[in-house]
Amino acid sequence: MNDQATNSKIDIDLTSGSITKNIFKLAWPVMGSMLIETLRTIANAFWVGKLGAVALAAVISSAFMIWIIYSFISTVSVGVVAMVSRFVGAKDKESATYVSRQAYLFSIFSSLTLMITGIALTPYLFSLMGTEALVTQAGIRYLRIIFLGSIFFFLIDVFSSIFRASGDTKRPLWVTLFSLGFNIVLDPFLIFGWGPFPRLETSGAAIATVISQCLGVLIFFYLIKKGKLLFKFSLKPALKVDFSIIRRIVRIGIPPSIAGIVFSIVYLFLNRIVAHFGTESIAALGIGNRMESLSYLSCFGFSIAAATLVGQNLGAGKPERANKSAWRTIYITTFITGFISVLFLSFPKAISSFFITDPKVVPIAINYLRILSISQIFMAWEIVLEGAFSGAGDTLPPMIVSLPGSILRIPIAYLLAITLGLGVNGVWWAITLTSVVKGTVLVFWFRQGKWKKRQI
Repeated sequence: MNDQATNSKIDIDLTSGSITKNIFKLAWPVMGSMLIETLRTIANAFWVGKLGAVALAAVISSAFMIWIIYSFISTVSVGVVAMVSRFVGAKDKESATYVSRQAYLFSIFSSLTLMITGIALTPYLFSLMGTEALVTQAGIRYLRIIFLGSIFFFLIDVFSSIFRASGDTKRPLWVTLFSLGFNIVLDPFLIFGWGPFPRLETSGAAIATVISQCLGVLIFFYLIKKGKLLFKFSLKPALKVDFSIIRRIVRIGIPPSIAGIVFSIVYLFLNRIVAHFGTESIAALGIGNRMESLSYLSCFGFSIAAATLVGQNLGAGKPERANKSAWRTIYITTFITGFISVLFLSFPKAISSFFITDPKVVPIAINYLRILSISQIFMAWEIVLEGAFSGAGDTLPPMIVSLPGSILRIPIAYLLAITLGLGVNGVWWAITLTSVVKGTVLVFWFRQGKWKKRQI
């Protein structure tokens, strides 16, 4: 395919110059976007937490299913990053445009399918988790609203991936910032019924989230219409589905998607084990997850940087520069997550008390954060190398490592928590130990270097 003229330019050349400088130029806007998304969940947890442990547990339990939504989305977004970044590195903008438009169409169909299926299955999902009746009722209302807005979750993630694959990570940051600001402002009005709004409690938090995601999609529409994307892109969906392109996108995206779905399902079962120890333990699990997201957002930002750098440098015929980019990213995230581990170990009470002051919840959350501090560096290795593998289009190795590592959390958690009598701390240890193993194995696998020869 031939190159085409465009109204926009790449901010940086990722196939030359300082690797470290390129890593940070790509990573910091993504980290900012992830921080903002984390603040969205923290804001929801903060306001919903004022309603009590039952409301907070309902939102926390729903979060595991929202992870599944994002896992489905990654089937498209991961494939988009791998293919578009490769074409951009090869200076083939026409192919980048074609792949992006097919992904846009596919994401619309996929989101509608997920919406219908999710709304129907929501009661069964809460039954599977074994939550208390009040938690289940509030959670079903919350999660069904989220599923209703699936299309906005799909489109905002796919558009973000298209911009990032082209080397533009700043605009997705600004879109996310505007979306979050609107979400935070709207949350208390809909949750508590401030002003003319009705008191909707957990349902209000879900509605605020969906509306803010819709706003983000509209902003992306505006940016694309104004020609801010590297290559030409029509917002009118292509009427003809190119199944050869869809198959290539799915072939790359399906392994991490399956791994993410399994990871989320595992957490449903872990949630059931945690529920055995009471609603307070579920609330503590949610606090720990939200604080761990500080590490995750850092790692994810650098993971996107690694994916884009690896993809574009392989497209430009520079495999050794791609390899060096991945390892430089690993060194940086090791330092960052090491610092976060120190925070979890040193200030667990202050962190836990920020979310909830319930004297039964705080001690449980303190133990979770202390145990979790051990695994943060290994989690960084896993997430960044998943990005590097994905950028190369070689997504099978991370899935092979992630699937058994995630599934084993269930029997290990049951063994430690219930059989050996460690209580809910046994679940925390199961999560930590498996993270250590997964990160270590991926490091050894990536060193083999077979990903450099991967064809997409």
